[in-house]
Amino acid sequence: MKVKNILLIVLIIALFLIPIKIVPIVIDGHTMYTSAIEKISIEEKVDQVRSKGAFVKVDEISDVFLEMLIQSEDQRFYEHKGFDLKSTGRALLKNIETGAKVEGGSSITQQLAKNLYFSFDKTYDRKVAELFVAYQLEKMYEKDEILELYLNVAYFGNGQYGIEAASRYYYGVGAFELNQEQSQELVKTLKSPSLFNPNALYIHFQGIFL
Repeated sequence: MKVKNILLIVLIIALFLIPIKIVPIVIDGHTMYTSAIEKISIEEKVDQVRSKGAFVKVDEISDVFLEMLIQSEDQRFYEHKGFDLKSTGRALLKNIETGAKVEGGSSITQQLAKNLYFSFDKTYDRKVAELFVAYQLEKMYEKDEILELYLNVAYFGNGQYGIEAASRYYYGVGAFELNQEQSQELVKTLKSPSLFNPNALYIHFQGIFL
């Protein structure tokens, strides 16, 4: 990896690490990253995703759903190089104000990196490792390929991974057939699969009217 690219990644990482010592966490995060891709390469991970029976290509997913997803999760997805400085900075300020650990601000590419390799523990070294994987994904794949991969590994609650499986489980239709209301519910599900999946929402509203 070129020196200027490493410096750029370190600069992004620094936004998360202002209140603490940066260097040890960058080192730990890079170690986590190299360990992960040495066990199984990014190419192999992608091949595993693409070999799944419920895998769908991006042009087999409802345009309505795709538009809502980008608007909700990563409005500058087609403009940034794997991480969004504006969203990251906003999340950093919120974390500092609330005293919380790293939350929010993750691009779709970062979310894919996390889903492919890492746990969902909110730790700084995991966030660093995620950024390195995201950088590599952006170098190796086109934007639509990254979006496609993300939607085939994302968790939609009730044991459903991937947009095709979720569409069929919740609505009995393929991902290409999702309408506006269904798309809105599934996009919301990504925020918190256990709380916002269509079944949970149905039970919630049913309880209100009983």
